[in-house]
Amino acid sequence: MIILAATPIGNLGDASRRLIEVLENATVVAAEDTRMTAHLLKALHIANRPRLIALHDHNEKHKAAEIVALATDEDVVVSDAGMPAVSDPGYGLVAEAVAQGVTVTAIPGPSAVIMALAISGMPTDRFTFEGFLPRKPGDRRRELQALAAESRTMIFFESPSRLASSLADMGAVFGDDRRIAVCRELTKMYEEVRRGTASELASWAEGGVKGEIVVVVEGATPVVASAEDAGVQVQALVEGGVRLKDACAEVAAATGLSSRDLYQQALASRKR
Repeated sequence: MIILAATPIGNLGDASRRLIEVLENATVVAAEDTRMTAHLLKALHIANRPRLIALHDHNEKHKAAEIVALATDEDVVVSDAGMPAVSDPGYGLVAEAVAQGVTVTAIPGPSAVIMALAISGMPTDRFTFEGFLPRKPGDRRRELQALAAESRTMIFFESPSRLASSLADMGAVFGDDRRIAVCRELTKMYEEVRRGTASELASWAEGGVKGEIVVVVEGATPVVASAEDAGVQVQALVEGGVRLKDACAEVAAATGLSSRDLYQQALASRKR
């Protein structure tokens, strides 16, 4: 089988007993950075030296079939900082394993996404993980514009060098009244969480920030709209090529109205 092994994102004390047991018996480990995997094995005092296979964005397409073939005869552990396949290599491998009928399981453990959400102070009942924003300012603003009406808590990864500009763009697109939490170096010695508005945090980040960054952003407050206005919005999305069900869900998220009611309303209007 394929075993997705969540490994520490900073603090080695977060390595579970089950993770250590699996690594002690592993014969093959696929990882984005095999040097880091070797370091992890040494740091956890694991004497086992499995075969290490590099699995990254540039080779996953052609390596996936090879690794899945290995997994038909033996367990293959897929390891990375945090949970593999979450904004890291592994998705293509899992998809190939599913297509080939090879079992996939996971060892739960550290996750920067979930940890940042939990300590951010933002609503945790509904959230969306958006990964890294585009590097180019124009592309980044367009992506943020597409998320402007998103009512769920949003989670982003960001590099220290782009943090200040990304926060400034969030303020420009979302408005400066949104609550934001910047989580830095989670589980590590210099772990830090800064909370405030986009402009406040952008000013702080301009002074220079180091480490791995997770940004948690409060969702938009749903705009109360009449059923008639919402129906017009749904129709406009459908005419633009969006499926009716998806259009209703999008408008419901932005207005606070019921997606089911909007769907029934749209169907009724078609029969007139």
